[in-house]
Amino acid sequence: MLLTAPPKLSISSPSFSSSSLTPKNPIFVTKFPSILSTPTHIPLRLQAAPSSSSSSPTMIEKETMTTHRPDTFLRESDEHTSTSSDSVRARFEKMIRDAQDSVCAAIEAVENGSKFKEDVWSRPGGGGGISRVLQDGAVWEKAGVNVSVVYGVMPPEAYRAAKPSSDNGDVKPGPVPFFAAGISSVLHPHNPFAPTLHFNYRYFETDAPKDAPGAPRQWWFGGGTDFTPSYIFEDDVKHFHSVQKTACDKFDPTFYPRFKKWCDDYFYIKHRGERRGLGGIFFDDLNDYDQEMLLAFATECANSVIPAYIPIIEKRKDTPFTDKQKAWQQLRRGRYVEFNLVYDRGTTFGLKTGGRIESILVSLPLSARWEYDHKPEEGSEEWKLLDACINPKEWL
Repeated sequence: MLLTAPPKLSISSPSFSSSSLTPKNPIFVTKFPSILSTPTHIPLRLQAAPSSSSSSPTMIEKETMTTHRPDTFLRESDEHTSTSSDSVRARFEKMIRDAQDSVCAAIEAVENGSKFKEDVWSRPGGGGGISRVLQDGAVWEKAGVNVSVVYGVMPPEAYRAAKPSSDNGDVKPGPVPFFAAGISSVLHPHNPFAPTLHFNYRYFETDAPKDAPGAPRQWWFGGGTDFTPSYIFEDDVKHFHSVQKTACDKFDPTFYPRFKKWCDDYFYIKHRGERRGLGGIFFDDLNDYDQEMLLAFATECANSVIPAYIPIIEKRKDTPFTDKQKAWQQLRRGRYVEFNLVYDRGTTFGLKTGGRIESILVSLPLSARWEYDHKPEEGSEEWKLLDACINPKEWL
């Protein structure tokens, strides 16, 4: 995460267009909550520090744990508007909470005994979330499925960077309120032949700043689902990618090839010269399509997690394995840790700004392994996986 990188915001008007999409560097990735851009879950409410310096550090309002799971985490000001039940904020929150329930239920059904531990938290200024973690189960070593609704404030310099001065006229905008909601999950099974899965879907809005009434509200969607096995079963990989392609093709035939490449490029461990896994789809800063279409697309993607993943787990969870194969899985888990702690923008942000450590690191496996100068034998099953991580393939 480049904390010093100049923040950017997409300011294009939404349209039903098939214009070329490229990975951008939106403000909530470089400055704001990691739940919205990464496999980890950091529920933060951010606000400008009380200083006139444009480089003031960001302050984090700590969460309050509660035993009550509310019907909504939206602020009363959102809830009491005449269109609250139909707003994108309300429908996206309902979608991610429904997805959390369905994914957790599917996992517990496979576990046939182990249950998720649930933590509910809220914030005095509005927002909150539900963290669910299952640990040391029969099938999963660690499974986390978390949702958050976050309210915060974008520093003035971020808005100025997003809007050219020629467009702003003489207006000098103050802090810009923002809203963000997301679901984030990482699932690590015990069996080395059963793949790890990550998925994350999120929605972000800014409100017009009070001292710049002519400024437009910005919004965008982001997310993805990606697949990280330790061994390649081509039928499994093709099944996973075909489910992602089917979800994408319902909305735009260009989505799957674009978002598949984006995924391969994002989950790249630079110091290793290899990808974390075998990809999937990933997109960010997406707002150049109709908002209703993108809400439906994010919903379709979230609903595709279970059919993409659970049949593979059912097939592989009881496959016999050797100590050597388990050790290889642990080495691949080490790669997972390296990516999350070194390159994942949200994780590094959370660690540097004092977020809740249990939430930040929920994506990490219980165990991992590093061997000095380990090289799999060329032509072995381990080598085939590494080769596919170095040289991304077209699976369909």
